[in-house]
Amino acid sequence: MKRMLVVAALAACGLTFTAAAATRQPAPPQTTVAQAAPAAQGAADPFLWLENKTGARAMAWVRAQNARSLPVLEGDAHYQPFYAQALAIAQSNARIPSPRFLHGAIYNFWQDAEHVRGVWRRTTLASYRSEHPQWTTVLDLDALSGHEHANWVWKGYRCVEPQEDRCLISLSDGGEDAVTMREFDLTTDRFVPNGFVLPRQKQTAAWLGERSLLVSRAWTPGEETASGYAYDVRELERGQPLSAAKAIYKGQPSDVSVDPVTLVDGQGHSAAFIDRGVSFFSTEHYLLTPHGVEKVGIPMKVDIAGLINGELLLELNQDWKPAGTAFAQGSLVDVPLSEVYADPAHLHPRTVYHPGSHEALDSVATTRHDLILTILDDVRGRAYAYSPSGSGWSRHPLALPDMSTIRVVDTNLQNDQVFVDATSFLTPTTLYLADAATGGAPATVKAMPAQFDASNDVVEQFWATSTDGTRIPYFIVHPKQMAMDGRHPTVINAYGGFLISSTPSYSGTIGKLWLEHGGVYVLANIRGGGEFGPAWHDAGLTIHRQRIYDDFYAVGRDLVARHITDPRHLGIVGGSNGGLLMGVELTEHPEMWNAVQIEVPLLDMLRYEKIEAGASWVGEYGSVSDPQVRAFWEKTSPYQNLKSGVAYPEPFIWTDTKDDRVGPEHARKFAAKLAAMHVPYLYYENTEGGHASGANLKESARTAALGWTYFTRKLVE
Repeated sequence: MKRMLVVAALAACGLTFTAAAATRQPAPPQTTVAQAAPAAQGAADPFLWLENKTGARAMAWVRAQNARSLPVLEGDAHYQPFYAQALAIAQSNARIPSPRFLHGAIYNFWQDAEHVRGVWRRTTLASYRSEHPQWTTVLDLDALSGHEHANWVWKGYRCVEPQEDRCLISLSDGGEDAVTMREFDLTTDRFVPNGFVLPRQKQTAAWLGERSLLVSRAWTPGEETASGYAYDVRELERGQPLSAAKAIYKGQPSDVSVDPVTLVDGQGHSAAFIDRGVSFFSTEHYLLTPHGVEKVGIPMKVDIAGLINGELLLELNQDWKPAGTAFAQGSLVDVPLSEVYADPAHLHPRTVYHPGSHEALDSVATTRHDLILTILDDVRGRAYAYSPSGSGWSRHPLALPDMSTIRVVDTNLQNDQVFVDATSFLTPTTLYLADAATGGAPATVKAMPAQFDASNDVVEQFWATSTDGTRIPYFIVHPKQMAMDGRHPTVINAYGGFLISSTPSYSGTIGKLWLEHGGVYVLANIRGGGEFGPAWHDAGLTIHRQRIYDDFYAVGRDLVARHITDPRHLGIVGGSNGGLLMGVELTEHPEMWNAVQIEVPLLDMLRYEKIEAGASWVGEYGSVSDPQVRAFWEKTSPYQNLKSGVAYPEPFIWTDTKDDRVGPEHARKFAAKLAAMHVPYLYYENTEGGHASGANLKESARTAALGWTYFTRKLVE
C-alpha cells in the first residue's frame, strides 16, 4: 500500500490569500545566530534547538512568534469578516454529509457548530436520499472527549467484512498520526467491553476474521523504522494480551513500514497480505497462505488495488513483463486469486485498463460484481463501470459533468450501488447514486448549495512551457470581464509530488474570501503529481526535482506574459510537499512573487531524513547520504539557500506543534533564520491539529482567515 504524504494544506485549510507592503509589518525579532545556538549545537545549524519539538525553550519561541504575528493578521480589518465567513461555511448544515455504506445503513461523520469534534451517525438509504434525513447518533466525540478528558480527533475506522458488525475506530489525541484503536459494536453502538484495544502508536491493523486482527505496531518500545513506523506484524486473537500476539512477519528497521491488508469481495473470496514498504514507492507484497507467508511475484512499484469476482487487481506504476507479455505503467491488470494462491511467484495477468496518451488512472473501486474506475483525461475527470465478460471486461461511462473532478465516495459489496460525486471550481459538489450493473444514468441524490456568487467568474485551462520544453497545464478561475492589464491579484497553488493529482474542486472558502473580491485563482498541474500517470511523477524524482520547480515558475511567467498579473500582484501557496515547493520558489525567484504562503512545510532538505517521518520519503527526494542527491539539495534546499542581502517577499509560514509527519521543525528553523537575517516574515504555529490546518472546524477556519487576510494585504491593497 502506498504511504501518502498528505496534501495537508490545500482544501483542508481553504487556502489563504493576502496583501500588504513589508513596511506595514512589524520587524522580526532580532534573533542573531549567536543568540540562537549554544556552542554545543555547532555552527553548522545554529537553530537545531528548535527541533526539540516540545522543549521549553522551543515552545517559548513559538509563543513569542504567535504573539508577534497574530495581532498583525487578526488585527487587520479583513480578518474578522473572513473568519466569520470561513467558520459559517465550515459549520454549515447545507454541506453534503459524506455517505458510507455500512452494516445495512448509511453512516456519516459530521462536524458543525454543535459538534465541534464531530459525531458518527447513521440513517437508512431512503432517509438519506430525503431532504431532511433522520440521523441516529452512534458516537459523539465531543461527549467522549469530555468524559475521558482528551481532545479526540476522528481518524476513521476499519470494519470486519462481510459482517460489518464490529469496527476498529482510530482516535488521535489532538490530531497527530499516532492513534488509539478501539473495538466498537455497531449492533449496540458501544465500545466492546474487553474488546480489542491498541494503545496509542503509529500503527495499522486489519481484520483476519471476526476473532483476530493482523496488527503492525512497535511491540517492543522503540522498535520502529527510521521513519517512525512499525515493521512487525503479529496476529492478535480476541481476549489475548498484546504480549501473546503471534509473530507473522517482521521487516527491517531500514524499511519505511510494514502493514497488513485484508481484502474481501462480494462473492466471499478473501486474501490477507503483508505490504513491506522498502521505500515510499517500492513495496514487497506477501500473501498469507496455509503454508505461511509467501512473496508475491510482482514488481515493487505495482500496487494491489482490490479484489473482485475472485480476481486480484494490480495497479502498475512501472512497466512489467511477466511470462513474456508486456504491460505498460499506468495500466490496471487482474489475476485470478486462485492462481495467486497456487503459485504466488509466477502470475499471468490480463489487461483491464490501459491509459491513452492524455489519460491517467485516478482511482479504483469495486462493487459486488463491477469495477468502477475514475480516469483523468487532460486533468478532466471521467468515470467508467467495468463489468466482467467472456473476453475480459466491458465498460460503459457514467454520465457525469465535464470539466469536473469525479470521485467515488463509496461502494457497496452487498450490491452494485455506488455513490460518486462531481465537483468543479465554480459548481458546488453534486452527489449521485449509480447502479454499476444496470448502466443507467446516475441519479442526483444531493447538491450542495452555492456558497459564493460565481456568476461573474469563468474557468479556463491554459498551458505553459517549462524550461525543457514540456507543456504544463493549469486551470485559471477569473472574472469573465477581466481586463488584460497585468494587475489582477492572483494566487497560484500546486503540490507537485508523490503521484498526487491536483484537480478542480469547489471551495466555498476560496470563493467567498477571494473570488468574490475579484481575485484570480490558479491550480498548476506541474510534474511530480499523477495528472498524466507515473511517468509525470517520475520525471521529477530526486535529483530531477528542479523540473518541478521550473514548471511552477513557468506557470507564473505565463500568467505575466498573458497580461493577467504581474509580480506585484502575484502570490503563491502550497502545503506539505507543496510547502517545500513554496520555499524553493521563494529562494530561487524572490522577484517573481509578492506573497508566499508556506504551509506545514519541509524546508531543511539536508536534515529531512532525521525529522519526524522524513526517512520514509527517500524514494521521492533521495537520500543525502548519496553525494549526487546531497549536491542537488545543497543548492536547492530552501533553509540552506536563504541568503543575506536578497529582497525576499515577506512570507507567511504556518505549521502545527502536533504534526508528527513532517513536523513543525522545518518551519521554525526557516523562520528563525529569516529573523537572524532581519528579513520580514509572519509565523503562526497552532498547538493542535497534526499535519493539517486544525483539530476542529474553528481552528481550521482561523487558519483559513489568517491566510486570506495575508494575501489580501499583500496583493490587493
